[in-house]
Amino acid sequence: MDTAFFNSELYTYGLLPVLIFLARVCDVSIGTIRLLTLSRGYKLLTVVLGFCELMVWLLAIGQVFQNLNSFACYFAYAGGFAAGNFVGMTIEEKLALGSVMIRIVTRVEAHDLIERLKKEEYRYTCVPARGSTGDVHVIFLIIKRRLINQVVRLIDEYNPQAFYTVEDVRQVHEGAYRMPLHTQMEAAKTLRKGK
Repeated sequence: MDTAFFNSELYTYGLLPVLIFLARVCDVSIGTIRLLTLSRGYKLLTVVLGFCELMVWLLAIGQVFQNLNSFACYFAYAGGFAAGNFVGMTIEEKLALGSVMIRIVTRVEAHDLIERLKKEEYRYTCVPARGSTGDVHVIFLIIKRRLINQVVRLIDEYNPQAFYTVEDVRQVHEGAYRMPLHTQMEAAKTLRKGK
């Protein structure tokens, strides 16, 4: 094999930094997703992603160490790390793995919001409570992450003054909630459209 190309400036300062950059984007993206799968309890997937992440990282760092005199490789390595974080977060948002709990604290009468949640077949728990400004209702929902925007739109439409939080849920007993069939179909359409 002709090694002249691999010793050329075109390879050392052009192609090699691009390859290192792409490898870092790949391994950091995999690492970002791996951490999220780990926190959500996907053990086997986490192990497979960890293996892939480390293999790609070894290839990238090996090339950097073989070309210590090339600052282009350093910048490609660091730039790939930064871009990989962004790409990994974007992929994770699209995957929308796991479940979340939405806690809604209404400052005004929550009847319309509760009726709409009921109509949409979301399972919820509503608890009367007292806040610093007076009587409130606290509504709890556990939903698939990909449905967050749908529920937030309902909150904004029916109770725009409500305070709400969204928290990751590590585990849900399947009997505790079900996603209605029409909501499953809407979510599938949304995912296909890329929204």
